[in-house]
Amino acid sequence: MKVDVYGINGSSTGRSVDLPDDIFGIEPNEHAVYLDVKGIQANMRQGTHKAKERGEIKGSTRKIKKQKGTGTARAGSIKNPLFRGGGRVFGPRPRTYGIKLNKKVKLLARKSALSAKASAGSLKVIEDFSFDAPKTKEFQNLLNNLEATKSRALFVYGGELSQNLLLSTRNIKKASMKKASNLSTLDIMNAGHIFLMESSVKQIKENLSK
Repeated sequence: MKVDVYGINGSSTGRSVDLPDDIFGIEPNEHAVYLDVKGIQANMRQGTHKAKERGEIKGSTRKIKKQKGTGTARAGSIKNPLFRGGGRVFGPRPRTYGIKLNKKVKLLARKSALSAKASAGSLKVIEDFSFDAPKTKEFQNLLNNLEATKSRALFVYGGELSQNLLLSTRNIKKASMKKASNLSTLDIMNAGHIFLMESSVKQIKENLSK
């Protein structure tokens, strides 16, 4: 698949790159994308929630009233879950929400996500660029030139990212930078526009051509 390379001014540079069809041109597998996104979000959960049950709270275990003759339900101690300040019945305990997926499913999910974005026209290749100094306004002008201000824009880079460029994007809510080796299915699906820098195309090929 041949695609044009765009400059930061929004116009074509006259050059093109080859995006492999086995990564950017497959039939998207929606279920694989769903499983991978679900697994990523599940792995982000801390799972540190905890509520004390009746055996874990402080309180006397003395029987607070006689068993019969009161006209109300029997109660063993003040830690009864039915009383104010008592323990909780089947409260949450620390647990792991992580979901394990096969590597081939994750690989298929990323390929499917990239192919879906490419077929929808939401994926472009741009030339590598950097700024001489951290300038948020310059990066905002770049977004205007690329017509990517209405939805979240994801810029994928390869190699090392200049500190000036990283600082220029930090205060822009709908723009983010991601290294090609760390690109996930969730990152791709959350983006309305994806801009692959030329240096990232080779790295994506190496990571996903397996």
